[in-house]
Amino acid sequence: MNSETTDKVSAPPDTVRQPPDSSHGQATIVVHGETVRDQETNKAPASRKKASEAKLKKQGRLPALDDDADVGVQKDQVVIRDGKADLAFSGTLLASAAPDSAPQGEWQEYRVYATSGGKHVFSKITRRILEEAHDDHEAEVFEPSPTSMPSQLLRSARDLVHSQPLTWQDAAANFFGYDPLAKALYRKLSDRFEEHIA
Repeated sequence: MNSETTDKVSAPPDTVRQPPDSSHGQATIVVHGETVRDQETNKAPASRKKASEAKLKKQGRLPALDDDADVGVQKDQVVIRDGKADLAFSGTLLASAAPDSAPQGEWQEYRVYATSGGKHVFSKITRRILEEAHDDHEAEVFEPSPTSMPSQLLRSARDLVHSQPLTWQDAAANFFGYDPLAKALYRKLSDRFEEHIA
């Protein structure tokens, strides 16, 4: 059997292979009556981006988070922040929230902590499934009674602008906003985030 007969026999019924065009290093394949050209043989295949196995596991457990069992437990905490020093404190994770799924390979995790010293820490993490993509870590501390003189002056000016003092719930709403994930977090914390009308 010659090579031309072999090509026709081994190819699917609707596929016809033609010999490569030696001038361009390409081969032509006819599939279901349409012509498709192979890429040049000297071109490297496009590289595929690889997903992180650890992040795939996290994504598969959504909306559950690794520290769900720590809600309400007093312990030493470390909250990572990008571009600033990480926050280390003794305190309690009050609530956390994550979406039910992350079809685009990216999701956010929201957490609220209460420190032993009476402060609140708000954390927002944006997770990305790809290995080479870094997660974003934002965090903010709410201090109800500032101890430094500049902080007291700023707080006094702010209190003059607002008729009522800023609460940790106000600070949380300023940090997280009111997207659906933030509202899910607020429902776990209390009804103080709802606007009550008469």
